[in-house]
Amino acid sequence: MMETDMEKYILEHSSPEDEILSELNRKTYTSVLNPHMISGHIQGKLLEMLVSMIKPALVLEIGTYTGYSAISMARTLPAGAMLHTIEINDELEDMCREYIAKAGMENKIVLHMGDALKLMKKLNILFDLIFIDGDKRQYPEYYSLAFNMLNKKGYILVDNVLWGGKVTDPKQTDPMTLGIRRFNRMVKEDQRIEKIIIPLRDGLMLIRKT
Repeated sequence: MMETDMEKYILEHSSPEDEILSELNRKTYTSVLNPHMISGHIQGKLLEMLVSMIKPALVLEIGTYTGYSAISMARTLPAGAMLHTIEINDELEDMCREYIAKAGMENKIVLHMGDALKLMKKLNILFDLIFIDGDKRQYPEYYSLAFNMLNKKGYILVDNVLWGGKVTDPKQTDPMTLGIRRFNRMVKEDQRIEKIIIPLRDGLMLIRKT
């Protein structure tokens, strides 16, 4: 993984990466397809800090991948709090469970395997924080469901909302870009929330239910 001078500078001036997360990052890059999908150190630290500030009792993550972001958030959850995370790729289940256990987070993280849209409809839980990082084509549907699963004054975080700059290029009409554009437009027009896009990595949308 190549790092720019700016990324190196940011890393040098940020808290160091946890040893287990560093190992998980390396293993993801050496043994999993599309390793760039991992949250990584800087985004992981931001998620950890946001959870520390918000102090949610219940967190939902859509898109576990190899577990980096789930572990990052769970590490700083208040006592008694829980994180539910959903992953559709069953080939990643063993790796997720291995590192959740290595990080000592088995009592804080509940891993659900399957289609997020179907599982979200079955979860009869209200969450304080929901992190969306699943199938980009389904972002609008995730958001519609997530909003109704959110406690009053709850937060939604959404990854990849800038999508490598494709969202601003009208020539880009692939299904994932269209899904993200449609989601971004939904959020822009939603008067029930406050929102801001943070230009970190591929764009992180922070939404607060008012």
